[in-house]
Amino acid sequence: MKARLTKWRLVSLVVMMTLILSGCGEPFLSTLQPAGEVAQTQYDLMILSTLIMVIVIVVVSIVYAIAVIRFRRKKGDNSIPKQVEGSHTLEIVWTVIPIILLLILAVPTVSATFKLADVSDAEVKDEEGNREAVVVNVRANLYWWEFEYPDHGIITSQDLVVPTDQNVYFNVTASDVKHSFWIPAAGGKIDTNVDNVNKFYLEFDSEKAEEAGNVFYGKCAELCGPSHAIMDFKVKALSQDEFTAWVGDMQNAGEPQPTTDLAQQGQEIFNQQCLGCHAVTAQDARPETARLAPNLANFGERTRIAGFLDHNEEELKNWIEDPEKYKPGNTMTGTYDTLSDQELDALAEYLMGLKVQE
Repeated sequence: MKARLTKWRLVSLVVMMTLILSGCGEPFLSTLQPAGEVAQTQYDLMILSTLIMVIVIVVVSIVYAIAVIRFRRKKGDNSIPKQVEGSHTLEIVWTVIPIILLLILAVPTVSATFKLADVSDAEVKDEEGNREAVVVNVRANLYWWEFEYPDHGIITSQDLVVPTDQNVYFNVTASDVKHSFWIPAAGGKIDTNVDNVNKFYLEFDSEKAEEAGNVFYGKCAELCGPSHAIMDFKVKALSQDEFTAWVGDMQNAGEPQPTTDLAQQGQEIFNQQCLGCHAVTAQDARPETARLAPNLANFGERTRIAGFLDHNEEELKNWIEDPEKYKPGNTMTGTYDTLSDQELDALAEYLMGLKVQE
């Protein structure tokens, strides 16, 4: 008896801890905190479907309880109740009600599906022939993200920058295996495939963005390999003026110039061993197939290394020295394990100085 009681106490403790921990994590990393029109539409559909399901469960439970209580066999009563063979009224009721509930759910769902799938506005151009909307080409890789702004000539990685209060259109693909692009607070998700391009749009509310510190979080939502769980990225939601300024800075940023002798040494090491895969300018003219690793143009401004490590020189050196330890299966593994401590120091200082905006 004591063993059973102890077991149930342990189970209760685990359940309580699970409920408590489920509320932990980064802010605005949940579909239950919509931060844009698309996310709000999807949230409203979830609430509607959940409400319908709850109503059905409650009604069925009440009918079941009434049937059990009212028609249960009483002690000493062995009589057979009156047998009812069918009722046209009841048959009509339990046929019509589900149809009505399905219509209530189907009409807004189908309407929202067609609305969210409409990306025709992405091709609208002004009198000068320039596209009015912001379009981002997203490419998923093992295990990092590339973001290309084709109308601005900008390529960046890991940090997606978007303007608020307007639709941002995405063309998503993958370079190796199937991934899934998902920003929970903004909406989604959508598969990134190797052999076709999926298109959709999101909108980021300026008030919600300010509340979130102008940073949202994105994830890969398709099991893609051993490091799938840490294939994350950041989303910086800026006002239109701030976004325009960022675009200008990225377009005008030239080749980074080291400011110290150690950083100069690091640049030489980078040019010898890293430049074949990485780029350090946002205007990377190489074809997609030649862009084998994240663009590092603004690496010094990021808040994470490899998407999840703290952004400091120590963690950067740890990552360069043994990337397999932190992201199993990544394509950088085994590339830099011959660097000396001094070379690691120089390379880290150079990389941390790669900044476009101070």
